[in-house]
Amino acid sequence: MTLHLSLAAARALHLAAQGLLTPPRKKAVKADVLAAIERMALLQIDTIQVVARSPYLVLFSRLGPYDPAWLEQTLAEGAIYEYWAHEACFVPTRDYGLLRHRMLDPSGMGWKFSVRWMETHHKDIEALLAHIRAQGPVRSADFERKGAAKGTGWWDWKPEKRHLEVLFTTGRLMVAERRNFQRVYDLAERVLPDWDDRRDLPTPEAAQAAMVRRSCQALGLVKAGWVADYYRLKRGKYDAALHALADEGELTPVRIEGWKHDAFVHADLVPLLAQAEAGDLVSTVSTLLSPFDPVVWDRKRAVELFDFDYRLECYTPAEKRKYGYFVLPILSRGKLVGRLDAKAHRKQGVFEVKALYLEPGMRTSQRLIGDIGVALRRCAQWHGTPTITVGDAPVGIAAALSGAA
Repeated sequence: MTLHLSLAAARALHLAAQGLLTPPRKKAVKADVLAAIERMALLQIDTIQVVARSPYLVLFSRLGPYDPAWLEQTLAEGAIYEYWAHEACFVPTRDYGLLRHRMLDPSGMGWKFSVRWMETHHKDIEALLAHIRAQGPVRSADFERKGAAKGTGWWDWKPEKRHLEVLFTTGRLMVAERRNFQRVYDLAERVLPDWDDRRDLPTPEAAQAAMVRRSCQALGLVKAGWVADYYRLKRGKYDAALHALADEGELTPVRIEGWKHDAFVHADLVPLLAQAEAGDLVSTVSTLLSPFDPVVWDRKRAVELFDFDYRLECYTPAEKRKYGYFVLPILSRGKLVGRLDAKAHRKQGVFEVKALYLEPGMRTSQRLIGDIGVALRRCAQWHGTPTITVGDAPVGIAAALSGAA
């Protein structure tokens, strides 16, 4: 008999899979960083730091206050690695084989790889590899830019930076660590000395099947149209794959109110299904999300699951922005209730909320204001910006949120 679930229950199951069902019950420790990444399967990397850089903020949303240095330490210890997954991501090292085929055949990687560049600069690239082999890991910053102007984007990288990135995409180099968030590149065989393609490499079919399974586990609740996006797999029909996993007991078919398509719940969440069906599974988390959080990085899924139409506008010309440069979705008790345009002024100790918008139809109850206030103050305190200033916000919210965190 197929279970019938409300949309609210579907949201709660997804948030449970993502580690956002209940607030953390204990103070975070370093091991929680790896556990959170393994739970999500992928932690997307982005360098914008108007507030905390995205990977740090994604972890904060799940762990509460923690030491950001733990992420770099986890990378340097080899428990995670970097590669192109959803986009540039930290990935558990146990899953290295899932993405290895992209390194071995990077022809489909778009701007991230150029055969012409490799051919044109073959001697320089081999010389760079020889230098790293003899002298040890390097950063892009170790190479002086020739010419006056500093680069303004990836298309204007100095040659050595492009060499390093192409070698990273082909898997010949890996990121051994980060220093002040700058990549430090080393030979792949030194970063992962125990890996052997002849012994450890899964077939392309097995790797894709594993990525589908990881996607289902990370999403918790899944439909066929959501599968490809998580690891940027080829678009296509995944219905058969999901039904096969259901036949194997890894997924449970469910029906979601208002949806015509089949949906499935991962086996990890089966203990929560009775509670979900009864309507008693409720997220109690209120927090700010990164624009690159897995909950919202698939814009279509965010609309279908949360009725939240979200687009990152930092790459949009200022005059065309609707909400702001770096807008953070606000998650509260299982709903995406609004968004805020924020900036952390670390030297001044000020967390500036330039504007806060509630979703259409969202009532400004005292509970909602209180939940947003707690989430905002916790985030501001963690940033070391305890003074909160609020600009444009719905009536009654600005006064309640302003002041010391």
